[in-house]
Amino acid sequence: MKLQSLLLLLILALIAAFTALNWGVFLSPTDLWLGFTSVQMPLGLVMLGLLVFVTALFLVYVLYLQGSVLLEARRNSRELHTNRELADRAEASRFTELRTFLEAELARQSSLNLESKTAVIARIDQLEHDFRAFSEQSANTLAAYIGEVEDRLETLTTPPAAP
Repeated sequence: MKLQSLLLLLILALIAAFTALNWGVFLSPTDLWLGFTSVQMPLGLVMLGLLVFVTALFLVYVLYLQGSVLLEARRNSRELHTNRELADRAEASRFTELRTFLEAELARQSSLNLESKTAVIARIDQLEHDFRAFSEQSANTLAAYIGEVEDRLETLTTPPAAP
């Protein structure tokens, strides 16, 4: 229990003990002036009744406050839940948007990669064709030089024909 509740219960217990100890005095009749007439009633019992009435009034007020706070807390909880769901949907939407963007970007990168690969392969094929043409030309040139050298060697090594 809270300290405030314990203090309230202690005060109520002291009032009950005081009332029990002085019950005879509480019930002794007294002349009471009500403003427009005079009545004979026990003053202690009237004061005790007023105390009970004020205590009941405060309890009703406290229950009203707690009820309104509880309703406010429930309303805030519902709003918080609604806002959390809205934020979750927004986050999911951002993830979906990010996924769509990444898929589009990956598709674009893939097409760029394919284009680059195609260009590189075409360039390599062109270089290979040029290399083969150059190799064939070099081989033909070399064969021509070797043939020319063989012809010269033959003319140098063969004796001149007798007349």
